[in-house]
Amino acid sequence: MKPCYLFICLSFVAALFFSPSLIAGTLCSGSENTAITSTTPTVDFDIHADGTVTHKPTGLVWMRCSLGQDWDGSTCTGSAITRNWQGALQAAQDSNFAGHNDWRLPNIKELESIVEERCFSPVINAAVFPQTPSSRFWSSSPGANGSGGAWHLLFGYGGVNLGSKASNYQVRLVRGGQ
Repeated sequence: MKPCYLFICLSFVAALFFSPSLIAGTLCSGSENTAITSTTPTVDFDIHADGTVTHKPTGLVWMRCSLGQDWDGSTCTGSAITRNWQGALQAAQDSNFAGHNDWRLPNIKELESIVEERCFSPVINAAVFPQTPSSRFWSSSPGANGSGGAWHLLFGYGGVNLGSKASNYQVRLVRGGQ
């Protein structure tokens, strides 16, 4: 085979295997809108063997699994549990995951930083955060004016809402930043 043809063939094979549309196909566990550019591509994360990831744009280290799930080396197993807001804050203080005891509940902007707008139900990169429920997740951001509410993010569609601190929502912990 002539070198020119070999280059063209190898280029075609590389384009086929490394096409963004093919890679993006593993991005979402729910519905996916391929017309939207990925907002949290997998290349934006350093994936660690201990069940954590570092989001390179923010420098934040996230637990790959929701509170209550276990990292088995390749995915999250078990069921995510819920806590009220005070319980979520306490769970963060009590956590000693991957040899670190400085885990915390993310603020609402940090939680929004891992939303994958290309995905729907859940709106998260499933290659990085497998088995994430399409439900509400607490942030550490309280409501204004001494309200009994705090901000949460619904990973079903990415909406941010104020919820009663007595409500039980899922939890994903973070470290670093602030």
